[in-house]
Amino acid sequence: MSAVVVVPGTLTLALKPDQALDRRSLHLANALLGNPEHEAGLEVLVGGLRLRFVTGSAVAVTGAEGVVTLNGSEFPLNKAVRVAPGAVLDFGPALFGIRYYVGVQGGVSAPSQALSAGEYVTFGKPHGQGFPEANHPARRALDPERPVVARVSRVPEGPDYPQAPNIDAGTWLRLTTEPWTLSPKSDRVGARLMGRPLEVVQTAPAAETQAAHPQPLALGAVVLPPSGLPVIALAGRPAAAKSPVIAMVRDEDLDLVGQARPGQMVHLLG
Repeated sequence: MSAVVVVPGTLTLALKPDQALDRRSLHLANALLGNPEHEAGLEVLVGGLRLRFVTGSAVAVTGAEGVVTLNGSEFPLNKAVRVAPGAVLDFGPALFGIRYYVGVQGGVSAPSQALSAGEYVTFGKPHGQGFPEANHPARRALDPERPVVARVSRVPEGPDYPQAPNIDAGTWLRLTTEPWTLSPKSDRVGARLMGRPLEVVQTAPAAETQAAHPQPLALGAVVLPPSGLPVIALAGRPAAAKSPVIAMVRDEDLDLVGQARPGQMVHLLG
């Protein structure tokens, strides 16, 4: 069971849910199809993907909202749909949010690198017959005209963050009240924010300790590089932080950050 990539779009990746920038949307696609929650799906950046199904299957598209068509007719989002052999699924530009997620009954298998034209995406064996009866409400897609609101907390004390800098009240206030804008340089590694640079002073011993023993970089960590412009660590982050970690984004808000588009306002609430 498979589909062939006719046009790969801007960037299409086959990912497990814990690798997705919007994990909730990929989990939803799996739930709609009756897949185990760990099954891989496709992450489609912006749109442009065209898939031709070699064999029939069932598909669910979640995450971003835009015009998605099946053989030229509108394809319903956030719903499991049967797809016949030879059918062509097209993704128009994402209008709300920036990443579509495509789940296929049985899960997908594809190379970890970006998919290219002519490449095959294979499907696993469906788990049972039909679709679950349970209701799985979809989160409303992110409006690009409205700010993304992500709640943050101070870095917890403990062995995971032994070199965390002390953030004075003024710097914390600026981080959590001043507006930030998502930079075009953002990627799967991190959401880079633009605004008025922050300054965090580390003592010389702390800086030397961090250089010698880099602290683990957790998902959602807010890192402050020498530029003074915060970076939110995303799914493609490195294992260790090279700069001080000054805050943590709440896990439930990270999927919103993953759906933000360059130029969109981001508010960090402390």
